[in-house]
Amino acid sequence: MRSRRSLLPAALPALCALAVVGCGSSSSSTSSSASSSSSAASSSASSSAASTSAATAAGANAAVVKLVPASIRSKGTLTVAADASYAPDEFIGPDGHTVIGMDADLSKALGAVMGLKVSMVNVTFDQIIPGLAAGKYDMGASSFTDTKAREKVVDFVDYANVGESFYTKANGGKTIGSIADICGLTVSVESTTTEQTDAAAQSKKCTAAGKPPVKVLVFPNQNLANLAVSDGRAQLGFADTPVAAYQVKKTNGLFKLTGAAYATAPYGLALPKKPGLAPAVEAALKVLIANGTYSKIFAKWGVQSIAIPASQVKINGATS
Repeated sequence: MRSRRSLLPAALPALCALAVVGCGSSSSSTSSSASSSSSAASSSASSSAASTSAATAAGANAAVVKLVPASIRSKGTLTVAADASYAPDEFIGPDGHTVIGMDADLSKALGAVMGLKVSMVNVTFDQIIPGLAAGKYDMGASSFTDTKAREKVVDFVDYANVGESFYTKANGGKTIGSIADICGLTVSVESTTTEQTDAAAQSKKCTAAGKPPVKVLVFPNQNLANLAVSDGRAQLGFADTPVAAYQVKKTNGLFKLTGAAYATAPYGLALPKKPGLAPAVEAALKVLIANGTYSKIFAKWGVQSIAIPASQVKINGATS
């Protein structure tokens, strides 16, 4: 349901404390993980061998390998794009460059079942789908909401079911009951996310009802959207429910969730229409669910609530 900035060195330490998920560097100038997310990140990075072990426990599955297009099978590596500022789904580890998180672990596990190595690439969110369409990446694993509009450009393999939530300052923040209560408020979102679309749509509903519009502040990455709430430019932040909950947990009382979760929809792994990798990814995902690897990965990152059974895994299952 859901995209990513350069900071001046002098301002970096102060901003790190507020950005919640980022501080470090990457080849695509995106934010890396902040100290607030260091406990999960540190345990992941310091146990990278364990993570790799979990990701490759299933091993290659001969039936799935046969479904991998020859062009990908021959190069032996799956290039996976992620916008690594969306903890705990995907973010930069303590080393300042490694993409870690639920989507990264799941991608490695899928690659193992397909008999492929996996190369995670940190890319701004709004560049992932164009990059897939251009053949630059083989898969996008970046908390994508599977939508009918996106399905016109890429294929999706649905792998989770996720809602959207608002968060605010714990002290003096704006409390709401639902998305209908955001008329006249300032809301920070990440660029090209479902939250941006939904906040803008709600603003139109507000004005149609004679209420003040929503002021939507759009940022290139989730770290900056978090910072806007921290420094008071925005009264509310709006992100996928597991991401919003992670911000609350890792800020040690700075943020709190407010209002009811909104608009549950499928997360999908994004894939180019050609050469047709979706059937292999779908089959590999079902293998991981069956052997327990999928549930272990989701449990590791505290996102068990968004897991789905194999019966809900499908290609292009957008609901809207």
